[in-house]
Amino acid sequence: MVTRTTWRERMSADMRLRDLRPRTQEGYPLAVRQFIDRVARDTEAITDEDVRAYFLYLREERKLAPSSINIAVHARRFFFIHTMQRDWKVFDLLRVNKPRMLPVVLSQGEAHAVLHAVRHLVRRMALTTIYTLGLRLGEGLSLETGHIDGQKLVVWVCDGKGAKDRGVPLPCPLLTRLRQNWKTERPRSSAPYLFVPQEGVVPLHETTLQKTFTAARADARIEKDATIHTMRHSYATHLLEAGVSLRTIQQVLGHKSLRTTELYMYVTQPGAERLQETLDRLIVDL
Repeated sequence: MVTRTTWRERMSADMRLRDLRPRTQEGYPLAVRQFIDRVARDTEAITDEDVRAYFLYLREERKLAPSSINIAVHARRFFFIHTMQRDWKVFDLLRVNKPRMLPVVLSQGEAHAVLHAVRHLVRRMALTTIYTLGLRLGEGLSLETGHIDGQKLVVWVCDGKGAKDRGVPLPCPLLTRLRQNWKTERPRSSAPYLFVPQEGVVPLHETTLQKTFTAARADARIEKDATIHTMRHSYATHLLEAGVSLRTIQQVLGHKSLRTTELYMYVTQPGAERLQETLDRLIVDL
């Protein structure tokens, strides 16, 4: 029997059995605990009506963002279906329409200004690598020496989102800078990671790099609400502006669906200058 005192241990085991991502294993129990605390009864006594009422509460009273509600939906669906063995029909009703927000992107000049404003050399190298390879934050900080193929000019992103590996083109100037950084700037460490703190054996912490980016953005006087993930959006946009196909960008970014990559078409105008020249010629002799 799964009780109010044993549910967390059982759910944790179920998540490990299904090999869920570490962050998912951290977030799901928190969402379930918030639900159980509000219901205030033992897990065996919870009904599908409690689930229904709770999600109406999240949406209509607390007015949570769609992304937050989605986490709650997936966490409780996993808990009741896999841990409690209750596949209620209410889970088929739970839907959250998440608006497709256009990503914030930086111009090449703005991206370079932010990177130049980073004074800490190892952190600057980490952010530069994330930008010039179009990586997610966790992917960049998890890079190891063995992931760099200098002969084929490819960086292998291992265990990326969706537990998938992919190859990313490695610019020659970045390879040169990475090698130089390893020789002269990287702290001495037995760890295989490219970017480690002073005397560290683990990668730079995500929070450390996020704070560094925020400070650099302020120093560069960039008023856009940019984050480290903005550098990935900017990378994709700059590739699109240079004429790289959406399909290629999809593969480089590791997007499961081309529809996700197509979003960048709405924040850039590839070929806009050629279009303007053509339009000007159409009217010049009128």
